[in-house]
Amino acid sequence: MTRILKTIILIAIITTGCANQQNTNSDRITLIYWSANNQYEMDLAKTIVNEWNQTHPNIRVKQQAIPEGRSSEEVILAAVVGKTTPDVYSNLWPGDVESYVRANALLSLDQFNDFDSLATDRFSDDFIKEAKSTDGRTYQILWKTNPIMMAYNKTMLANAGFTEPPRTYDEFLTLAERIKQDTDGDGYVDRWVGITQILVAWWQRFFDYYTLYIAASNGGTLVQGDSVTFDNEYSVEVFRFLQTLFARDYFPKERMDARADVFIHSIVATRFTGPYAITQIERFKSDDFQYGFAPVPRPIASDTPEYTYGDYKSIVIFKNTKYPNESWKFMKYLISRKNDLRLLELADQLPIRKNILQDSLFIPYFAKNPMKVKFAHQAQYVRGADSSPVLREIFDAISQEFEASVIYGAKSPEEAVKAAAERARLIMK
Repeated sequence: MTRILKTIILIAIITTGCANQQNTNSDRITLIYWSANNQYEMDLAKTIVNEWNQTHPNIRVKQQAIPEGRSSEEVILAAVVGKTTPDVYSNLWPGDVESYVRANALLSLDQFNDFDSLATDRFSDDFIKEAKSTDGRTYQILWKTNPIMMAYNKTMLANAGFTEPPRTYDEFLTLAERIKQDTDGDGYVDRWVGITQILVAWWQRFFDYYTLYIAASNGGTLVQGDSVTFDNEYSVEVFRFLQTLFARDYFPKERMDARADVFIHSIVATRFTGPYAITQIERFKSDDFQYGFAPVPRPIASDTPEYTYGDYKSIVIFKNTKYPNESWKFMKYLISRKNDLRLLELADQLPIRKNILQDSLFIPYFAKNPMKVKFAHQAQYVRGADSSPVLREIFDAISQEFEASVIYGAKSPEEAVKAAAERARLIMK
């Protein structure tokens, strides 16, 4: 039984009171919409909802940020148990969708007559396939993506003899050796090629192992159905590459999050990050700081498309809704072209929408924000989280072996990948 399903069964007290309700006016209904609770997305949600309410007097939407809790997952679980879920929620990690499907908590969206036309208009075939659950139904709209790419410091690379960012592991390791420095002569390295956080937390692997695994395998997956698929040469290569970076002091073995931004301050030359980094860099960089973005390195150079982790968030309708048709209507409004442009402009988030760079509505935005263009191109070649109710547990298994092998060198890459895969198979039974 998965962690989410266990929690759904065990939680007995609901801490948030946000039940669907009908207005005292019998001709008017009220939908409850939960957005993410960061300020940018709250501002976006308020703008969209205010406009909706002005033009839909009989279908009012009450917007609120997801209530505070130790995690959004716990808040949603409590709401599922207490039957106080919102009608529409726009910040669900796709990796959790399958668990909520198993708990019978989500409404299937492909029951609506215009779902197929909407999906075909918005998504490529890969995204349509990726959004489907294991039962063949679709319970989510993939709304936005933060493709993970490699930010690089142009000056540091140029000083190391690189006119272009490294594309392969060998090139990256060569750069790493040239970047590595002890600038103050105390015997400790204080300039590195890159960084990844020294955390065993399962989600941290999205931004090192999983991103590199997707790139190495040309969009491969960890699991398919009931089978483990990451027990392969791509995982081993990624583990060995990262293990080498730590073993040779090319990556720091210390927590760097308490420091000022180590990339902006030229302490590390590269960083794996998403488009959200642009705003941070532009706000705090010095006038002479020059940077760019490139695909993350792969084992060998190839002319095939360069895939990466997409870091999606989805919109769902909870099955507890009293108003499925009206919720679907509002969901469609949330993902309209106009509101996708607002998602870019107000929330600095990239919508998942095919041909976005050729769409006349978006062309002016990308002309003003050229750094985002690379991410929009990369968004055509991304993978999200596999459809599995035990995906968190699988990532936890990988993360435990990652710590043992990559950070501490206590296991070979082959041993670590094999152990993680064996544990994953036990979890899936």
